[in-house]
Parts: sequence; C-alpha cells; structure tokens
Amino acid sequence: MKGALMLSWILIICLSQVAVRSQYYSDTRPYRPRPSKVTNLHFFMHEHTGVTAVVLTQANITSNNSSVPFATLVAVNDPLRTGPEPDSEVIGNVQGISLLAGSNASSTQYIEFGFNTGKFNGSSLSVFSRGEPGLAVVGGRGRFMMAKGTALFNPILINATNVIMEFNFTVVHY
Repeated sequence: MKGALMLSWILIICLSQVAVRSQYYSDTRPYRPRPSKVTNLHFFMHEHTGVTAVVLTQANITSNNSSVPFATLVAVNDPLRTGPEPDSEVIGNVQGISLLAGSNASSTQYIEFGFNTGKFNGSSLSVFSRGEPGLAVVGGRGRFMMAKGTALFNPILINATNVIMEFNFTVVHY
C-alpha cells in the first residue's frame, strides 16, 4: 500500500513537471478583418412537381382537410433561371429539403442555392428558415463565404404541376 502511494506521488510530480515545461507555441498576428461586401441577386426558381420536387415521406393522417398534407417531407432539385420563362438561361440549381408542418401550408426549409455560371460559378448560399416571405441566409461557400442576409420570394405561378418563384437576395459576405 505504501509503495503504491509513493508511486502515485512520483507520477503526479513527473506529470506536473511535463505540464510546466511544455508551452503551447503560438505566433500571434494582429486581426485584420476583410471588408464585407453586400450583394443583391435576382433570379427565378422553376419547380415541376413529381420531377424536381418529390415527396419523400408523409404522415398517415386521415382527418387532414388541407390541400397540402400535414407532416410531409419533400426533396427539391430545381433549376435557377434568369427569368420566369421556361426557356430562360439556367444559372444554377436549388437543392434541399422542405418539411410541410402546418395546416396552412407553412414549411421549414433547408435549401442550398448553387450557382454554376458567371461571376458566382461554384458558389452557393445556404438558407435555413420557415417558409415565410423572408428566408434567412445562414451561410455560403465560394464567393459567399460566411454569408448572412435575407431572401425575399414572390410566387409568380403556382398550379398542379409547376411552381415559379421569384427570389431577391440581399447578402453580406466577405
């Protein structure tokens, strides 16, 4: 017992010496934040029900009188275009999921707006928000690194098979 106690004290002293003699090395440099930029974007999302937006799962509720079923999870992969016309130039795509969780067709969405042409080629904006007229931009990649801002949308066309949404983004990024 006495030998084990002595060994414990020797180990504690040795370990404390190692902690005292080793120092964390850090080369401190002054913080110089990059200037922030504000970018305004305007484009249209074209969705085709059953083709670019697919229901993944849906709750089995028989008493739902809403046109949009409660507790429905939808995956989207929609093209982004420069205009509302179906033949306008494709500038990227929208990918993500949307959870329809309200009886009034409200939804919670995680979607990524990716750009594959022009000045923002390879960049994307991440949105995580409720499906209100203003969506929260919570991040980005590429030229939109550390982005934050808002995305306002306006439905242009909604029918049984097609949805066309106009988006106006205001993004602060570095």
